[in-house]
Amino acid sequence: MAANRRRGEVSAVIGGEERRLCLTLGALAELEDAFALEDLGQLATRFGSGQLSARDLTRILGAGLRGAGATTSDAELARLPIEGGVAGAARVAAELLEAAFGGGEAPARP
Repeated sequence: MAANRRRGEVSAVIGGEERRLCLTLGALAELEDAFALEDLGQLATRFGSGQLSARDLTRILGAGLRGAGATTSDAELARLPIEGGVAGAARVAAELLEAAFGGGEAPARP
């Protein structure tokens, strides 16, 4: 199952299966709710700090799975092994956040 990076998708092996994750607007709204934040700017600031807990990783990956169409709850996700362990989960979360919030080149100006 190839992830479409142009749509903000990433892939990860979770529970022994390759899965697609995507932080859609709905998934980002879910994260705003989960972290009691008012807007995307606050969400980006929180994640940009680099200080993520295991709970944060679970919420980000869970929202990404649901954004890509899965019905996996955060509680279910927390029980599944993720390829690469905690470091692998952090890498996938970082890829998801980069895909959602951008990074790298600035957009071209007209």
